[in-house]
Amino acid sequence: MSFPAAPQAPDLQRQAPRSLTDLFVSFSWLALQGFGGVLAVVQRELVEKKRWLTLEEFVEDWAVAQLLPGPNVVNLSLMIGDRHFGLRGALVALAGMLCFPLLVVLLLAVLFAGIADHPMAQGALRGMGAVAAGLITATGLKLIGALKTNVMGAAVCWAFAAAVFVAIALLRLPLAWVLLGLGSAASVWAWRQLGHLAAHKEGA
Repeated sequence: MSFPAAPQAPDLQRQAPRSLTDLFVSFSWLALQGFGGVLAVVQRELVEKKRWLTLEEFVEDWAVAQLLPGPNVVNLSLMIGDRHFGLRGALVALAGMLCFPLLVVLLLAVLFAGIADHPMAQGALRGMGAVAAGLITATGLKLIGALKTNVMGAAVCWAFAAAVFVAIALLRLPLAWVLLGLGSAASVWAWRQLGHLAAHKEGA
């Protein structure tokens, strides 16, 4: 099964993985940088440094990756690998995402087993959690710019974001129901806007 290609936005600086080795090394490095959660670094690596995606493409691909079963960034790596090299690329990108982090997890599990109950170790984990939250928030702020060109319209995107926050953070509704309800509504609205845009182009 092939993943759909991201919509092509004009970007003269867009690049692509040079080879399967480049794909493996890039995702391995990305996985090691973002150990424990790569959202804070994946946008910087793939959009700003590698230029494999535009900001708009990243937002759309990340949204699809969130809806698929499994870790978001693993889904994203499969999509990018498949897009450039087919099934081989998807498997190589997946291997890059998992191989080295697996080794690190096993090593840390052995080392942490002896100090897990130590107050200093527990304090370090709480501190790292706060840092991770800050990095994720900063990444979210970076992605706001992509809403300006979203087919749904920035105001509608903000409205859906507020509705999701209320549903999950305040009302504590199950994520599955929020995705089914608000996700379906957002998809219908986007489909409607795309239809209007296509009709406008045909009439121009």
